Amino acid sequence: MARWDQDEWASSIESGLPRRDRRSGTYRRYVPDTLLGSPLLLPPDVDQLVGRAEQAVRGLSGDARDLAGIARFLLRSEAIASSRIEGIAPSVQQVALAELGAQEAVPDVSAQAQLVANNMTVLHEARTVLVAAPALTIGHLRELHAALLPDEPQHHGVRTVQNWIGGSDHHPLDADFVPPAPERVQALLDDLVDYLNGGGHSSIVQAGLAHAQFETIHPFTDGNGRVGRALIHTVLTRRGLTTEAVLPVSLVLSTLRNEYVDGLTAYRHSDPVGSDGFHTAQAAWLRVFASAVLTATEQAGRLAADLADLRTDWEDRLNRARSDQGKVRGVRSDSATALIVRDLPATPVLTSATVQRIHDVSHVAADRALAELVAADILHPQERRGVRYYQARDVLDLVTVTERRLASTKFDTRTSGPIRAVPARPDR
Repeated sequence: MARWDQDEWASSIESGLPRRDRRSGTYRRYVPDTLLGSPLLLPPDVDQLVGRAEQAVRGLSGDARDLAGIARFLLRSEAIASSRIEGIAPSVQQVALAELGAQEAVPDVSAQAQLVANNMTVLHEARTVLVAAPALTIGHLRELHAALLPDEPQHHGVRTVQNWIGGSDHHPLDADFVPPAPERVQALLDDLVDYLNGGGHSSIVQAGLAHAQFETIHPFTDGNGRVGRALIHTVLTRRGLTTEAVLPVSLVLSTLRNEYVDGLTAYRHSDPVGSDGFHTAQAAWLRVFASAVLTATEQAGRLAADLADLRTDWEDRLNRARSDQGKVRGVRSDSATALIVRDLPATPVLTSATVQRIHDVSHVAADRALAELVAADILHPQERRGVRYYQARDVLDLVTVTERRLASTKFDTRTSGPIRAVPARPDR
Protein backbone atom coordinates (compact mmCIF):
# COMPACT_ATOMS: atom_id res chain seq x y z
CA MET A 1 0.00 0.00 0.00
CA ALA A 2 1.18 3.54 -0.73
CA ARG A 3 2.32 5.30 2.40
CA TRP A 4 4.39 8.06 3.93
CA ASP A 5 7.44 6.80 5.83
CA GLN A 6 8.88 8.91 8.63
CA ASP A 7 12.62 9.20 9.07
CA GLU A 8 15.23 11.28 10.85
CA TRP A 9 17.67 13.63 9.16
CA ALA A 10 20.94 14.14 11.00
CA SER A 11 22.85 17.09 9.59
CA SER A 12 26.64 16.72 9.37
CA ILE A 13 27.15 20.42 8.65
CA GLU A 14 28.51 22.23 11.70
CA SER A 15 29.41 25.63 10.25
CA GLY A 16 29.64 27.73 7.11
CA LEU A 17 25.88 27.87 6.47
CA PRO A 18 22.94 29.62 8.14
CA ARG A 19 21.42 27.68 11.02
CA ARG A 20 18.26 26.96 9.01
CA ASP A 21 20.39 24.94 6.55
CA ARG A 22 22.16 22.99 9.33
CA ARG A 23 19.00 21.65 10.95
CA SER A 24 18.34 18.05 11.92
CA GLY A 25 14.87 16.62 12.44
CA THR A 26 12.01 14.44 11.24
CA TYR A 27 10.76 14.31 7.65
CA ARG A 28 8.35 12.21 5.58
CA ARG A 29 9.10 10.45 2.32
CA TYR A 30 6.60 8.83 0.01
CA VAL A 31 6.43 5.21 -1.13
CA PRO A 32 4.00 4.73 -4.08
CA ASP A 33 2.02 1.66 -5.01
CA THR A 34 3.38 -0.48 -7.81
CA LEU A 35 1.73 -0.06 -11.22
CA LEU A 36 1.77 -3.55 -12.71
CA GLY A 37 -1.58 -5.23 -12.12
CA SER A 38 -2.94 -2.18 -10.38
CA PRO A 39 -6.75 -1.85 -10.66
CA LEU A 40 -8.19 1.08 -12.57
CA LEU A 41 -11.70 2.40 -12.02
CA LEU A 42 -12.27 5.83 -13.51
CA PRO A 43 -15.42 7.89 -12.93
CA PRO A 44 -17.49 8.38 -16.10
CA ASP A 45 -16.33 11.97 -16.68
CA VAL A 46 -12.62 11.05 -16.59
CA ASP A 47 -13.18 7.88 -18.62
CA GLN A 48 -14.95 9.93 -21.28
CA LEU A 49 -12.23 12.60 -21.15
CA VAL A 50 -9.55 9.96 -21.80
CA GLY A 51 -11.63 8.60 -24.69
CA ARG A 52 -12.06 12.06 -26.23
CA ALA A 53 -8.34 12.74 -25.88
CA GLU A 54 -7.41 9.50 -27.65
CA GLN A 55 -9.97 10.12 -30.39
CA ALA A 56 -8.65 13.66 -30.87
CA VAL A 57 -5.07 12.46 -31.23
CA ARG A 58 -6.02 9.78 -33.73
CA GLY A 59 -8.07 12.27 -35.71
CA LEU A 60 -5.40 14.95 -35.78
CA SER A 61 -5.64 16.48 -39.24
CA GLY A 62 -2.89 18.03 -41.31
CA ASP A 63 0.21 16.77 -43.06
CA ALA A 64 1.98 14.47 -40.59
CA ARG A 65 5.27 15.16 -42.36
CA ASP A 66 4.82 18.91 -41.89
CA LEU A 67 3.90 18.53 -38.23
CA ALA A 68 6.82 16.22 -37.53
CA GLY A 69 9.24 18.60 -39.22
CA ILE A 70 8.14 21.77 -37.52
CA ALA A 71 7.47 20.12 -34.15
CA ARG A 72 11.18 19.35 -33.94
CA PHE A 73 11.78 23.03 -33.36
CA LEU A 74 9.36 22.98 -30.44
CA LEU A 75 11.96 20.76 -28.76
CA ARG A 76 13.97 23.98 -28.54
CA SER A 77 12.40 24.74 -25.15
CA GLU A 78 13.42 21.35 -23.78
CA ALA A 79 16.87 21.68 -25.32
CA ILE A 80 17.38 25.08 -23.72
CA ALA A 81 16.38 23.66 -20.33
CA SER A 82 18.79 20.77 -20.85
CA SER A 83 21.57 23.20 -21.72
CA ARG A 84 21.01 25.33 -18.61
CA ILE A 85 21.58 28.37 -20.78
CA GLU A 86 21.77 31.67 -18.98
CA GLY A 87 20.73 35.02 -20.39
CA ILE A 88 19.10 35.37 -23.80
CA ALA A 89 18.33 32.00 -25.38
CA PRO A 90 19.14 31.60 -29.09
CA SER A 91 16.30 32.25 -31.52
CA VAL A 92 14.83 29.55 -33.71
CA GLN A 93 16.68 31.13 -36.66
CA GLN A 94 19.99 30.75 -34.84
CA VAL A 95 19.21 27.17 -33.86
CA ALA A 96 18.25 26.29 -37.45
CA LEU A 97 21.56 27.75 -38.63
CA ALA A 98 23.39 25.72 -36.01
CA GLU A 99 21.65 22.56 -37.23
CA LEU A 100 22.75 23.41 -40.75
CA GLY A 101 26.28 23.97 -39.44
CA ALA A 102 26.44 20.36 -38.29
CA GLN A 103 26.39 19.32 -41.97
CA GLU A 104 27.93 22.29 -43.74
CA ALA A 105 30.34 25.13 -43.10
CA VAL A 106 28.28 27.98 -41.61
CA PRO A 107 30.35 30.78 -40.04
CA ASP A 108 29.58 32.69 -36.84
CA VAL A 109 27.16 30.21 -35.28
CA SER A 110 26.99 30.98 -31.57
CA ALA A 111 28.08 28.40 -29.02
CA GLN A 112 24.66 28.67 -27.37
CA ALA A 113 22.85 27.89 -30.62
CA GLN A 114 25.17 24.95 -31.27
CA LEU A 115 24.50 23.60 -27.79
CA VAL A 116 20.73 23.83 -28.21
CA ALA A 117 20.86 22.26 -31.69
CA ASN A 118 23.00 19.40 -30.37
CA ASN A 119 20.59 18.81 -27.49
CA MET A 120 17.62 18.80 -29.87
CA THR A 121 19.36 16.07 -31.85
CA VAL A 122 20.20 14.11 -28.70
CA LEU A 123 16.64 14.36 -27.42
CA HIS A 124 15.20 13.21 -30.74
CA GLU A 125 17.67 10.33 -31.11
CA ALA A 126 17.19 9.19 -27.52
CA ARG A 127 13.42 9.08 -27.95
CA THR A 128 13.86 7.19 -31.22
CA VAL A 129 15.92 4.50 -29.47
CA LEU A 130 13.26 4.05 -26.77
CA VAL A 131 10.45 3.84 -29.31
CA ALA A 132 12.26 1.23 -31.43
CA ALA A 133 13.34 -1.00 -28.53
CA PRO A 134 11.51 -4.38 -28.43
CA ALA A 135 11.18 -3.95 -24.67
CA LEU A 136 12.15 -1.06 -22.42
CA THR A 137 14.68 -1.62 -19.65
CA ILE A 138 16.08 0.41 -16.78
CA GLY A 139 19.21 0.62 -18.91
CA HIS A 140 17.25 2.54 -21.55
CA LEU A 141 16.13 5.03 -18.91
CA ARG A 142 19.70 5.46 -17.70
CA GLU A 143 20.94 6.00 -21.26
CA LEU A 144 18.20 8.54 -21.97
CA HIS A 145 19.08 10.38 -18.77
CA ALA A 146 22.80 10.41 -19.58
CA ALA A 147 22.08 11.68 -23.10
CA LEU A 148 20.03 14.55 -21.72
CA LEU A 149 22.75 15.52 -19.21
CA PRO A 150 25.92 14.83 -21.23
CA ASP A 151 28.10 17.27 -19.31
CA GLU A 152 26.97 16.26 -15.82
CA PRO A 153 28.34 12.76 -15.22
CA GLN A 154 27.98 13.23 -11.46
CA HIS A 155 24.22 12.84 -11.94
CA HIS A 156 24.37 9.76 -14.20
CA GLY A 157 22.97 6.48 -12.93
CA VAL A 158 20.16 5.58 -10.56
CA ARG A 159 20.51 7.48 -7.32
CA THR A 160 21.99 5.96 -4.18
CA VAL A 161 21.17 8.93 -1.96
CA GLN A 162 18.00 10.61 -0.77
CA ASN A 163 16.79 13.51 -2.91
CA TRP A 164 13.91 15.93 -2.54
CA ILE A 165 12.04 18.73 -4.27
CA GLY A 166 11.92 22.27 -2.90
CA GLY A 167 13.04 23.65 0.44
CA SER A 168 16.69 23.78 1.45
CA ASP A 169 19.51 22.36 -0.67
CA HIS A 170 21.00 20.84 2.49
CA HIS A 171 18.14 18.92 4.14
CA PRO A 172 14.65 17.61 3.29
CA LEU A 173 12.89 18.99 6.37
CA ASP A 174 11.13 21.80 4.49
CA ALA A 175 10.84 20.02 1.13
CA ASP A 176 7.68 20.17 -0.96
CA PHE A 177 8.06 16.46 -1.72
CA VAL A 178 10.48 13.72 -0.70
CA PRO A 179 10.63 10.65 -3.00
CA PRO A 180 11.20 7.06 -1.80
CA ALA A 181 14.39 6.03 -0.02
CA PRO A 182 17.20 5.03 -2.43
CA GLU A 183 17.02 1.35 -1.45
CA ARG A 184 13.42 1.22 -2.77
CA VAL A 185 14.17 2.78 -6.17
CA GLN A 186 15.39 -0.34 -8.00
CA ALA A 187 12.26 -2.38 -7.28
CA LEU A 188 9.99 0.52 -8.19
CA LEU A 189 11.84 1.02 -11.49
CA ASP A 190 11.58 -2.70 -12.26
CA ASP A 191 7.82 -2.41 -11.80
CA LEU A 192 7.69 0.77 -13.92
CA VAL A 193 9.47 -0.73 -16.95
CA ASP A 194 7.33 -3.90 -16.70
CA TYR A 195 4.26 -1.67 -16.78
CA LEU A 196 5.66 0.29 -19.74
CA ASN A 197 6.12 -2.95 -21.67
CA GLY A 198 2.51 -3.98 -21.12
CA GLY A 199 -0.75 -2.95 -22.73
CA GLY A 200 -3.35 -3.42 -20.05
CA HIS A 201 -4.37 0.24 -20.07
CA SER A 202 -5.11 2.62 -22.91
CA SER A 203 -2.14 4.53 -24.30
CA ILE A 204 -3.11 7.82 -22.66
CA VAL A 205 -3.73 6.20 -19.27
CA GLN A 206 -0.41 4.35 -19.56
CA ALA A 207 1.49 7.50 -20.52
CA GLY A 208 -0.13 9.46 -17.70
CA LEU A 209 0.41 6.88 -14.96
CA ALA A 210 3.97 6.14 -16.11
CA HIS A 211 4.86 9.83 -16.06
CA ALA A 212 3.37 10.39 -12.60
CA GLN A 213 5.04 7.26 -11.22
CA PHE A 214 8.44 8.21 -12.67
CA GLU A 215 8.24 11.72 -11.23
CA THR A 216 7.21 10.22 -7.88
CA ILE A 217 10.11 7.75 -7.81
CA HIS A 218 12.51 10.54 -8.92
CA PRO A 219 15.22 7.95 -9.63
CA PHE A 220 18.01 10.37 -10.57
CA THR A 221 19.70 13.11 -8.59
CA ASP A 222 18.90 15.62 -11.37
CA GLY A 223 17.14 15.72 -14.74
CA ASN A 224 14.07 13.71 -13.69
CA GLY A 225 11.66 16.19 -15.27
CA ARG A 226 13.33 15.94 -18.67
CA VAL A 227 13.30 12.15 -18.67
CA GLY A 228 9.73 12.04 -17.38
CA ARG A 229 8.52 14.32 -20.16
CA ALA A 230 10.35 12.24 -22.77
CA LEU A 231 8.56 9.15 -21.45
CA ILE A 232 5.19 10.67 -22.33
CA HIS A 233 6.07 10.84 -26.01
CA THR A 234 7.78 7.44 -25.87
CA VAL A 235 4.61 5.73 -24.64
CA LEU A 236 2.29 7.49 -27.08
CA THR A 237 4.55 6.60 -30.01
CA ARG A 238 5.29 3.02 -28.91
CA ARG A 239 1.56 2.39 -28.59
CA GLY A 240 0.93 3.76 -32.09
CA LEU A 241 -1.14 6.74 -31.01
CA THR A 242 1.31 9.18 -32.58
CA THR A 243 3.78 8.29 -35.32
CA GLU A 244 6.02 11.21 -34.44
CA ALA A 245 6.55 13.41 -31.37
CA VAL A 246 4.18 16.06 -32.71
CA LEU A 247 2.09 16.65 -29.58
CA PRO A 248 3.44 19.43 -27.35
CA VAL A 249 2.12 17.72 -24.19
CA SER A 250 5.19 18.56 -22.09
CA LEU A 251 4.99 22.25 -23.04
CA VAL A 252 1.29 22.34 -22.12
CA LEU A 253 2.00 20.74 -18.73
CA SER A 254 4.81 23.24 -18.18
CA THR A 255 2.45 26.13 -18.90
CA LEU A 256 -0.31 24.75 -16.68
CA ARG A 257 2.16 24.16 -13.86
CA ASN A 258 -0.26 24.77 -10.99
CA GLU A 259 -2.72 22.18 -12.28
CA TYR A 260 0.17 19.83 -13.02
CA VAL A 261 1.57 20.03 -9.48
CA ASP A 262 -1.92 19.70 -7.97
CA GLY A 263 -2.51 16.58 -10.06
CA LEU A 264 0.76 14.96 -9.02
CA THR A 265 0.08 15.85 -5.38
CA ALA A 266 -3.33 14.17 -5.59
CA TYR A 267 -1.74 11.09 -7.18
CA ARG A 268 0.46 10.63 -4.09
CA HIS A 269 -2.24 9.18 -1.83
CA SER A 270 -1.93 6.81 1.13
CA ASP A 271 -5.10 4.76 0.75
CA PRO A 272 -5.41 0.97 0.33
CA VAL A 273 -5.19 -0.42 -3.20
CA GLY A 274 -8.66 -0.58 -4.73
CA SER A 275 -10.23 1.76 -2.16
CA ASP A 276 -12.28 4.83 -3.06
CA GLY A 277 -9.34 7.03 -2.09
CA PHE A 278 -7.03 5.01 -4.35
CA HIS A 279 -9.31 5.41 -7.38
CA THR A 280 -9.97 9.08 -6.61
CA ALA A 281 -6.22 9.79 -6.58
CA GLN A 282 -5.63 8.12 -9.94
CA ALA A 283 -8.64 9.87 -11.46
CA ALA A 284 -7.52 13.31 -10.22
CA TRP A 285 -4.16 12.97 -11.95
CA LEU A 286 -5.53 11.41 -15.13
CA ARG A 287 -8.09 14.21 -15.40
CA VAL A 288 -5.20 16.72 -15.50
CA PHE A 289 -3.14 14.62 -17.89
CA ALA A 290 -5.92 13.80 -20.36
CA SER A 291 -6.95 17.47 -20.41
CA ALA A 292 -3.34 18.40 -21.25
CA VAL A 293 -3.32 15.86 -24.09
CA LEU A 294 -6.55 17.35 -25.44
CA THR A 295 -5.11 20.87 -25.27
CA ALA A 296 -1.87 19.73 -26.91
CA THR A 297 -3.88 18.08 -29.69
CA GLU A 298 -5.87 21.27 -30.24
CA GLN A 299 -2.64 23.25 -30.48
CA ALA A 300 -1.10 20.71 -32.85
CA GLY A 301 -4.25 20.94 -34.96
CA ARG A 302 -3.97 24.72 -35.00
CA LEU A 303 -0.35 24.42 -36.10
CA ALA A 304 -1.38 21.98 -38.84
CA ALA A 305 -4.02 24.42 -40.05
CA ASP A 306 -1.49 27.26 -40.06
CA LEU A 307 0.89 25.11 -42.10
CA ALA A 308 -1.87 24.22 -44.56
CA ASP A 309 -2.70 27.92 -45.00
CA LEU A 310 0.99 28.63 -45.48
CA ARG A 311 1.26 26.01 -48.20
CA THR A 312 -1.73 27.50 -50.00
CA ASP A 313 -0.12 30.92 -49.80
CA TRP A 314 3.19 29.56 -51.10
CA GLU A 315 1.42 27.97 -54.05
CA ASP A 316 -0.30 31.27 -54.88
CA ARG A 317 2.96 33.21 -54.62
CA LEU A 318 4.79 30.72 -56.79
CA ASN A 319 2.07 30.71 -59.45
CA ARG A 320 2.00 34.53 -59.55
CA ALA A 321 5.78 34.71 -59.85
CA ARG A 322 5.80 32.17 -62.68
CA SER A 323 2.95 34.01 -64.42
CA ASP A 324 4.89 37.29 -64.18
CA GLN A 325 7.77 35.54 -65.91
CA GLY A 326 5.49 34.32 -68.70
CA LYS A 327 5.46 30.69 -67.56
CA VAL A 328 2.10 29.04 -68.11
CA ARG A 329 2.81 25.57 -66.76
CA GLY A 330 2.80 24.75 -63.06
CA VAL A 331 5.74 23.43 -61.08
CA ARG A 332 6.47 19.75 -61.73
CA SER A 333 6.04 17.61 -58.62
CA ASP A 334 9.50 16.07 -59.08
CA SER A 335 11.29 19.38 -59.70
CA ALA A 336 13.88 20.77 -57.30
CA THR A 337 11.52 23.68 -56.57
CA ALA A 338 8.69 21.35 -55.53
CA LEU A 339 11.04 19.20 -53.44
CA ILE A 340 12.36 22.23 -51.54
CA VAL A 341 8.86 23.53 -50.82
CA ARG A 342 7.72 20.11 -49.67
CA ASP A 343 10.45 20.00 -47.00
CA LEU A 344 10.50 23.65 -45.91
CA PRO A 345 8.81 23.08 -42.51
CA ALA A 346 11.64 20.68 -41.62
CA THR A 347 14.45 22.64 -43.30
CA PRO A 348 13.60 26.36 -43.00
CA VAL A 349 17.26 27.35 -43.39
CA LEU A 350 19.22 25.90 -46.30
CA THR A 351 21.94 26.44 -48.87
CA SER A 352 22.48 25.22 -52.39
CA ALA A 353 24.59 22.43 -50.91
CA THR A 354 21.69 21.50 -48.63
CA VAL A 355 19.35 21.12 -51.59
CA GLN A 356 21.87 19.03 -53.50
CA ARG A 357 22.54 16.79 -50.49
CA ILE A 358 18.93 16.25 -49.37
CA HIS A 359 17.21 16.05 -52.74
CA ASP A 360 20.01 14.58 -54.89
CA VAL A 361 19.85 17.28 -57.54
CA SER A 362 22.58 19.04 -59.48
CA HIS A 363 24.19 22.32 -58.49
CA VAL A 364 22.50 24.03 -61.44
CA ALA A 365 19.05 22.66 -60.56
CA ALA A 366 19.46 23.65 -56.91
CA ASP A 367 20.49 27.21 -57.73
CA ARG A 368 17.70 27.61 -60.27
CA ALA A 369 15.09 26.39 -57.78
CA LEU A 370 16.36 28.64 -55.01
CA ALA A 371 16.27 31.64 -57.32
CA GLU A 372 12.69 30.82 -58.28
CA LEU A 373 11.63 30.63 -54.63
CA VAL A 374 13.36 33.93 -53.86
CA ALA A 375 11.50 35.55 -56.74
CA ALA A 376 8.26 34.16 -55.29
CA ASP A 377 9.07 35.69 -51.87
CA ILE A 378 9.08 32.24 -50.25
CA LEU A 379 12.79 32.18 -49.47
CA HIS A 380 14.95 35.13 -48.42
CA PRO A 381 18.68 35.13 -49.12
CA GLN A 382 21.25 35.98 -46.43
CA GLU A 383 25.02 35.94 -46.41
CA ARG A 384 27.64 35.36 -43.73
CA ARG A 385 31.30 35.70 -44.59
CA GLY A 386 30.75 34.67 -48.17
CA VAL A 387 28.40 31.81 -47.33
CA ARG A 388 25.01 32.33 -48.94
CA TYR A 389 22.01 30.70 -47.29
CA TYR A 390 18.25 31.03 -47.53
CA GLN A 391 15.55 31.37 -44.87
CA ALA A 392 11.87 30.48 -44.98
CA ARG A 393 10.84 33.32 -42.67
CA ASP A 394 7.23 32.19 -42.71
CA VAL A 395 8.19 28.89 -41.07
CA LEU A 396 10.55 30.48 -38.55
CA ASP A 397 7.91 33.03 -37.58
CA LEU A 398 5.29 30.30 -37.23
CA VAL A 399 7.53 28.38 -34.83
CA THR A 400 8.05 31.53 -32.78
CA VAL A 401 4.33 32.35 -32.69
CA THR A 402 3.50 28.77 -31.70
CA GLU A 403 6.12 28.72 -28.97
CA ARG A 404 4.75 31.99 -27.57
CA ARG A 405 1.18 30.67 -27.72
CA LEU A 406 2.14 27.47 -25.89
CA ALA A 407 3.62 29.58 -23.08
CA SER A 408 0.30 31.37 -22.48
CA THR A 409 -2.04 29.93 -19.85
CA LYS A 410 -4.93 30.74 -22.20
CA PHE A 411 -2.92 29.52 -25.22
CA ASP A 412 -3.63 32.92 -26.73
CA THR A 413 -1.11 35.70 -26.20
CA ARG A 414 -3.78 38.32 -26.95
CA THR A 415 -5.57 37.52 -23.69
CA SER A 416 -2.73 36.06 -21.61
CA GLY A 417 0.95 36.78 -22.09
CA PRO A 418 3.67 34.09 -22.02
CA ILE A 419 4.58 32.99 -18.51
CA ARG A 420 8.12 31.86 -19.36
CA ALA A 421 10.98 33.21 -21.46
CA VAL A 422 10.09 33.00 -25.15
CA PRO A 423 11.33 34.74 -28.31
CA ALA A 424 10.01 38.19 -29.15
CA ARG A 425 6.95 38.40 -31.37
CA PRO A 426 7.90 38.51 -35.08
CA ASP A 427 7.77 41.99 -36.59
CA ARG A 428 6.14 40.79 -39.79
